[in-house]
Amino acid sequence: MNDHTGLKTSVVEIKVVNGIASGHVLDITDKSKLKDHCNKCTDDRKDQPIMGMEIIRNMRKKGNDWSGGTIMDPATGDVYDCKLWVEDGKLKVRGYVAFFYRTQTWVR
Repeated sequence: MNDHTGLKTSVVEIKVVNGIASGHVLDITDKSKLKDHCNKCTDDRKDQPIMGMEIIRNMRKKGNDWSGGTIMDPATGDVYDCKLWVEDGKLKVRGYVAFFYRTQTWVR
C-alpha cells in the first residue's frame, strides 16, 4: 500500500530458499507502469525492469523476525536495511537507516 494514498501499488512475492528470504515484484497495479525501469537505482538493478525485480534481499530468520537484509524502493532507488515480522496476521515491513525508520503494513 502507498503510505500517502492508502492504495495498493504492487504485489510482492516473498520466498524462502535455503533459509534466506527475498521478495520480487509480481504485479504493478498501475498498468501504465508495467514496463518501467529502475532509472534511479545505483546498484545491479540500475535500468532493470521493475516488474520481476528483487526488492527484498538476504533476509534471515532471527526468532520471530526476519532481518539482516535490505529493501529497495524502485521509485527512488533508495536501499534500506530491513526487518520483517507478522503482527495480528499482517506482515510488518520496516525499512531503516540508523535509528530513522518507516514501517508499512503489507496485506496478503
